[in-house]
Amino acid sequence: MDKVLNYINGSLRPAQGGGWLDNYAPAQGIVYAQIADSGGEDVELAVQAARAALPGWIALGRQGRHDALMRVAALVERDLELFAKAESRDNGKPVALARRVDIPRAIANLRFFATAILHWGSEAHLTDDVAVNYTDRQPAGIAGCISPWNLPLYLFTWKIAPALAAGCTVVSKPSEITPYTTMMLAERCMEAGFPAGVLNIVQGTGPKVGAAITAHPEIPAISFTGGTATGARIAAVAAPLFKKLSLELGGKNAVLVFADCNFDAMLKETVRSSFSNQGQICLCGSRILVERPVYAKFKAAFLERVKALHVGDPAKEGTDIGALVSEQHLQKVLGHIALAKEEGGTILCGGEQMVMDKPLDKGWYLAPTVIEGLGPKCRTNQEEIFGPVVTIQPFDTEAEAIEAANGTPYGLASILWTTDGTRMHRVAHLLKSGIVWVNCWMLRDLRTPFGGMKQSGVGREGGVEALRFFTEAKNVCIKL
Repeated sequence: MDKVLNYINGSLRPAQGGGWLDNYAPAQGIVYAQIADSGGEDVELAVQAARAALPGWIALGRQGRHDALMRVAALVERDLELFAKAESRDNGKPVALARRVDIPRAIANLRFFATAILHWGSEAHLTDDVAVNYTDRQPAGIAGCISPWNLPLYLFTWKIAPALAAGCTVVSKPSEITPYTTMMLAERCMEAGFPAGVLNIVQGTGPKVGAAITAHPEIPAISFTGGTATGARIAAVAAPLFKKLSLELGGKNAVLVFADCNFDAMLKETVRSSFSNQGQICLCGSRILVERPVYAKFKAAFLERVKALHVGDPAKEGTDIGALVSEQHLQKVLGHIALAKEEGGTILCGGEQMVMDKPLDKGWYLAPTVIEGLGPKCRTNQEEIFGPVVTIQPFDTEAEAIEAANGTPYGLASILWTTDGTRMHRVAHLLKSGIVWVNCWMLRDLRTPFGGMKQSGVGREGGVEALRFFTEAKNVCIKL
C-alpha cells in the first residue's frame, strides 16, 4: 500500500510518532494509501529546516528563486497526466476536469509568481525638496500555508508559490483527505534540485498539524483556505500573537439571471457553475435567482440539462460528476437535502445517493440536486452545503434580487447575467462579495486580488496582494 510521507528538509520521511491515517479513494470507497499522522514534533522539525534555509533562499535573489520555481513547474507539466489521475483518485473528481483545469492552473500558479517577483517594483515618494521615501519590502520569514481538499494541488500551489517567490520559506499542511499530489510535488522538488528546507510539507490532521503551525511563534504569517468555523479558530489563536492572516473561507454564492441575458450562454455556464467538481468549489453558484419573466423557461431548460449530466466513474471520459470526497461529507450533504424538505422545499431532481455497479458500488455518489420553493432566509439558503445542490427561485425587481443575493453571512462570489451595460456596473457595485463575474464564471486573472467579505474571509490573495502579504514593508526616509 502506498505511503504518503512528509517532506521536511529536502527528504521524504514518516511522522516522528510512527502513526498512519487511512487515505480513501472516493470513487470506490476503499483505502488505497496511508498518510503520515504527524504532530507538533514534525512541525517543529519543519520549522527548524525552514529557519536554517531562510538566509540562503533570500540570498538566491529574485532571479534564483524564479529559476528554482520554474524548474519545478516544468516537471509538473511533464507529468501532468500522472498528476491528473492521482488527483482524481484522491478527490473523486473526473480525471478530465483535473487534466483540463486543476493541474494546468497549479502549473500556472508556480510560473506566474516566479515571474511576477522579477517585475515587482517598490514605491518611492518625493516629499517636496525635503526628503525621498521609498518602501523596502523584505520576506516575512517562515510562512504557514494550510490548504483544503477540494482543489488539492491547485490551491496548495496558490499559497506556496507567492510565499516562495517573495523569499519566505514555507511550512505547509495539505488536507489529510487529499494529500497525494502534494507528495508528488515534493518528489519533483527533489528531482529539480530545489533547496532543502525551503518548502516543507507536513501531512496530518488539522487539530494536530494545523494547530501547531498556527500557534508556532516562529511562523509570522498564516494563509488558510477552508471552512469558516476553522478560520475563526485560527484567527482566535493568531490574533494574540499578532500574526499576519489571510483567510479564504466559505461561500453561499448567488447567481442573478435577468431576463435580457444571453439565455443559451447563461444556461450552459450556470450548469457548470452549479455542479463543477461535484459542487465542491467555494465559488460555485448555489442560489440561482431568476427574473420572473424567464423563470419558467429557465426551470424547464435547467432541469433538462441537469438530468442529462452523467454521474459515474471519474476515470472515464464523458463523466460530468464524480464521487463526493468522503462518506462523512456525503452524509452531511444528504442531511442538508433532508433539511430542505423539512423547510418546505420541493426536490425537482436528484436528492438521493446513487449506487454504481461494481467496483464502484461502495463509492460516494450523489445525484445533482435542484430544489425549489424555499425563501431566502431558510437555512438551506443561508448555510454552505458544498455539494451538488442548488436552489432556484424567481424575483420581480432588481432591488429584490440584490437584497436576496446579499442576505447571507457570506460574501465570496456572485455571478450576474445581463446584457444591460449600466446594470452590469450598477448591480456589481451593490453586490457584497469579493468577486463578481458578469456573463461568465471562474475566469481568472492572477494579477487581480482575490478574497471574500463578511464571513467569507479576510485578506486578499492573487497578484501583488499575495506578494505583499508574504513581505514586511519598511519605509526608508532620506533627507535631501
